[in-house]
Amino acid sequence: MRAARLHEYTDDMTQGLSIDEIEKPQVTRSDGVVVAVEGAGWCQTDNHIIEGMWEQYVPQPLPMTLGHENAGTVIETGEEVGLVEEGDQVICHPVQTCGTCRPCRQGETMYCENDAFNGLTTDGGFADELLTSERAVIPLPDGVDPADIAPHADAGITAYHAAKKAVDGLNPGDAAVVIGIGGLGHIGLQCLNEMSAADLVAVDIKESARQLADDLGAHYTIDPQSEDVADVVSDITDGVGAAQVLDFVGADETTALAPDICAAGGDHHIIGYGGHIHEPAQALVNGEFAFQGNIVGRYAELQELVALVEREAVDLHTTRYDLDAVNEVAEKLEHGEIDGRAVITP
Repeated sequence: MRAARLHEYTDDMTQGLSIDEIEKPQVTRSDGVVVAVEGAGWCQTDNHIIEGMWEQYVPQPLPMTLGHENAGTVIETGEEVGLVEEGDQVICHPVQTCGTCRPCRQGETMYCENDAFNGLTTDGGFADELLTSERAVIPLPDGVDPADIAPHADAGITAYHAAKKAVDGLNPGDAAVVIGIGGLGHIGLQCLNEMSAADLVAVDIKESARQLADDLGAHYTIDPQSEDVADVVSDITDGVGAAQVLDFVGADETTALAPDICAAGGDHHIIGYGGHIHEPAQALVNGEFAFQGNIVGRYAELQELVALVEREAVDLHTTRYDLDAVNEVAEKLEHGEIDGRAVITP
């Protein structure tokens, strides 16, 4: 079968992956599931993996097939699989968990001590077929196209996971600032709009992204290139600041906004990454705000997100590309030329 493989780390996105012919995956465990991939979302993390940014955090055996946002049709199952059967359409949580370690027992599946992460520590879905497990698949409702929903496997639940935490700190009339209305941010904005009564403030340098935010329910939009974000947020909130900030960019420039835009006791959620946090400890003490990290989301949260999709509360903006176009997609994303989410359709 065909698979888009990473052989060595590089900063050149035009040469990042090669299309190789490899053997099809085989079910070797009783809980194994093989999925014919119909959609695999491309993520900024894929670019970071190609660059080698994750090497120091997790083991990465190269060559490896990338792709951690996958959905498709089940074509083979292990003998003990009862949740799905051949022919079922599913979305695949990117993390295959053991179910028996302490974090799994506590429901914190993202902290599984024996996990395998598709496209990060084991072969992913930029391929004709993907090997996963019963604990990682969620059956799709009738009428949902796997290629349309695939990016929710990571982009969706990551944004939902952050929004769900932020909602706990939002009361009606509070302000929530969403920085970066891209592949994740436009999902997070919709989740906040559906799950809270906060005033939503969208920040993005791209006019098309701000227009998308406006269409998706943002009450205010800010162009950080022509407006002072802190001043505008202060005006919107009568000097109080935003109770919650969701930073889908995670650059030095965006994390640095926290002391000036967070309300006392607020949270600045870091979802995008690549930058750093350089704030004096006194700034956190004075404002008693907190930086909050986010990584993907629990299996149950993907189920919850699928329920929101089924009721048409969250609309995913996607553009489809053939498997042969993986490097073109990586290059486009590197230069900010993709609105919403790119989906590879093997």
